[in-house]
Amino acid sequence: MENLRDFFEGKKILVSGGTGSIGRELVHGLLRLNPQVVRILSRDEHKLFQLKEELGEDSRVRYLLGDVRDKERLRWAVEDIDIVFHAAALKHVAFCEYNPFESVKTNVLGTQNLIEVSLEEEVSVFITISSDKAVNPTTTLGASKLLAEKLTISANQYKGRRKSRFSVVRFGNVVGSRGSVIPKFIQQIKKGGPVTITHPSMRRYMMTLPQAINLVLKAAFLTLGGEIFILKMPKVWIYDLAEVMIELFAPKFGFSPKDIKIEVVGAQVGERVDERLFSEEELVKLRELDEFYLVSDKQGKPATFTEEEFLTKEKIRKFLEEWWEAKRGDE
Repeated sequence: MENLRDFFEGKKILVSGGTGSIGRELVHGLLRLNPQVVRILSRDEHKLFQLKEELGEDSRVRYLLGDVRDKERLRWAVEDIDIVFHAAALKHVAFCEYNPFESVKTNVLGTQNLIEVSLEEEVSVFITISSDKAVNPTTTLGASKLLAEKLTISANQYKGRRKSRFSVVRFGNVVGSRGSVIPKFIQQIKKGGPVTITHPSMRRYMMTLPQAINLVLKAAFLTLGGEIFILKMPKVWIYDLAEVMIELFAPKFGFSPKDIKIEVVGAQVGERVDERLFSEEELVKLRELDEFYLVSDKQGKPATFTEEEFLTKEKIRKFLEEWWEAKRGDE
């Protein structure tokens, strides 16, 4: 934390998509590290207002209404900025699948716009927030995030004499983020069920919001340019998650666990039963730094592999209890 505080203190920072689940928590994390200014860019006026109410009066914060699709707006947003965290994205598989042109405009062209104005301004660090769905993508969302990753890493070749460093952080499923599986299951349990899963063998990597923010902040501090940072994280069988959540939360909402059923509804378009953190091609450049994997040829030791860790039901329950208590404490 001391190293992070020294690194971020006095810096001018832009967070695109700063009112989303990740962006909002990132803003909170940055403000604890005493930057000179944090500019929050969002296309959602109401969420900017909500975040302003949440943060209260803080002279370090600027609220910018705008869209990453609008390059001229980004030029004003990035002026005199040191560090850019790019969290703005369309992220729901089904909506991206049925609105592919919109996905490209935001996830691909929006990323290009922000990279280009950041090169113009010669920012010191640029971090794009990506997803494990970018690995061997089968959906429009995954393909658009893969292109966003490629554009970010390739910016290191475009920068010329500039000292800017462009890197990526690749997330698994972030527990409690908007539209993710745990809030969805909570709402279904609240209504008495059924809890719906798309496939009985579905499994996903899981990380908490604090882990996600820690990964982003440390990536900005550690990057030499061109890395993809990936947290070492466990997997969860979604069926196990559903069973544990019913057992844990049904009584909280006045139901008996045995009365709430699990219903298999079939996979969404392009949805995979399993996800991967990196591709076969990336294995050649895979490295380790403590709790991270890196796709990099600049730093880290060669990665060593063990079997993927799956959370037991006992660990899932403990994990959920801690998440629920933290969530209640924040409300």
